[in-house]
Amino acid sequence: MTPPAGPARANPFFLEAEQGQRFCLYHPPGATTYRGAVLYIHPFAEEMNKSRRMAALQARMLTALGYGVLQLDLYGCGDSSGDFADARWEIWKHDLALAHRWLEQRLPGPVHLWGLRIGAMLALDYAAGADAAPASLALWQPPLSGKQFLTQFLRLRVANDMLSNNRETGNGTAALRAQLQAGGMLEIAGYDLAPALADAIDALDLLELRPATGPVHWFEAVAAAGRPLPPGAARVGAAWTDAGVDLRLQTVACAPFWSTAEVTECPELLAATTAVFSQPRDVR
Repeated sequence: MTPPAGPARANPFFLEAEQGQRFCLYHPPGATTYRGAVLYIHPFAEEMNKSRRMAALQARMLTALGYGVLQLDLYGCGDSSGDFADARWEIWKHDLALAHRWLEQRLPGPVHLWGLRIGAMLALDYAAGADAAPASLALWQPPLSGKQFLTQFLRLRVANDMLSNNRETGNGTAALRAQLQAGGMLEIAGYDLAPALADAIDALDLLELRPATGPVHWFEAVAAAGRPLPPGAARVGAAWTDAGVDLRLQTVACAPFWSTAEVTECPELLAATTAVFSQPRDVR
């Protein structure tokens, strides 16, 4: 089950969808031994741009192991059709189904999902109803709750308003949530957030997104090596394990590259993820 050998460089293309096109970057497997396919699900808003280098580095490492890797810009994101204001959670799930089918039609064997931050929650939500269950999931720093994540995102607007002496959000995130609940669009850090997308994210709970199949490899960033697992992640991990999930949860000393001011790399996370995917029995 070895697909035709592909070029070393990534191939950009547009995937046709119901709402226009989705920009994709396909990295063909670069090793003689083929291991499977990996679909990468990017994080939210500006976190996507901050994470591009890490995603590219990891994709290259996976192709060197023998995986074909597909990076997809979701609807309204990156170079795909649509504006961020038009993005919806269900559209994003349909995007993953489309990309999943594209990989299945071109590459034999298992398809693995790899998601970062909100992309990890999207991977879990998609996998729960996918026509074909993924062979495994690799989760980079999934938020514990969509509500907590959305609050952090809204704080970017609050901070900006404070710096510009704009008192529209005098009541902080509560005032912004009220605007969303009233049906108003919010501009936050250059992104127009629609109430429908905010509602969908707000309802997400990592505990309830427990995967039905495994293995699941969860990588949680900590400030320094040897630091314990954060209590929230430990609680969710224990609940998943008690429910029978084949969970492999590990901490990695890593700066939050998805939100740092400068583009940052995390060699430890790259190495840990590559080690997992280098063991076929551990990822199938």
